[in-house]
Amino acid sequence: MLSVICPIYNEEKYIVKCVESIIAQDYPKDDLEVLLMDGMSTDRTRDLLADYLTRCPYLRLLDNPGHTAPRALNRGIAEARGEVILRIDAHSSYPPNYFSTLVRRLYELEADNVGGVWKTEVLNKTPKSLAIREVLSHKLGVGDALFRTGITEVREVDTVPFGCWRREVFDRYGLFNERLTRNQDIELNKRILRGGGKIYLVPDTYCTYYARETFDKLFQNNFSNGKWNILTVYYTREMGSLSLRHFVPLLFLLSLIVPLIAGIFWHPLWLLSAASLLAYLTLIGFVSAKLARSKGLSFFRLVESFFVLHFSYGLGSLTGLLSLPFTKR
Repeated sequence: MLSVICPIYNEEKYIVKCVESIIAQDYPKDDLEVLLMDGMSTDRTRDLLADYLTRCPYLRLLDNPGHTAPRALNRGIAEARGEVILRIDAHSSYPPNYFSTLVRRLYELEADNVGGVWKTEVLNKTPKSLAIREVLSHKLGVGDALFRTGITEVREVDTVPFGCWRREVFDRYGLFNERLTRNQDIELNKRILRGGGKIYLVPDTYCTYYARETFDKLFQNNFSNGKWNILTVYYTREMGSLSLRHFVPLLFLLSLIVPLIAGIFWHPLWLLSAASLLAYLTLIGFVSAKLARSKGLSFFRLVESFFVLHFSYGLGSLTGLLSLPFTKR
């Protein structure tokens, strides 16, 4: 029995693609339940689900009055009947072999968690959205996150985008940390690794994640990601709850700000800020030119996308850092 848990909230743009891909799965429907955990949506999400819920008895819609993803996941685990728990996201769609491949690999690899590659896509293809899509799949944009950049063979990793676990894993390592609005998956995976568990990324299947398509939404999403990186470490008291890549944008931003402030007292230090900014612009300019030439994308939109991604992420982390004295653990 496989229990699939999908947190949802105001997903009217994406929920139909997600549910259609669930219906198309080759996993035996008699051994499947899909729990759609709704954080009390205020848009048309529930209306769009109504017909599917009538036609597909393995789909269940449950309320998540706690609103957040970790609360949805924990309530879903409590309600689930399956020996295997699979977490998915409503912003994504899945090929027909997604469920069956991850369950098979979970047992073949004797893993504590397995996941597939995350392919980034956009609903509306414009020069801006295509540039954002490319940046969110490039090493300069997302670092060494293999689930974003892709693999060709099974790899042991520190995290996967949406996990697949045997139910007993939650008895051994605990549930999702409900204090974390973001990073709850990463933090659980770090707990698994610290306990001696194994996490694998497999190339046999993938999910298609639909990214934000405007710079404003890209900024908002990654500002929140950056802020929650700091809060995750603060709440868990574990630097190991995240990886080095999660703090690189903060270090870049500090390389600009600290010399600027110190330069008030000794002006030559301003040159360090200028050098850091010049090196950064040179790097993203070179990579953007290469991508623009090879993939027919807009050079300027690529530069903007890299800058918005890195700056918003770093600014979010800095904001989180400055908020710690006013945050209750």
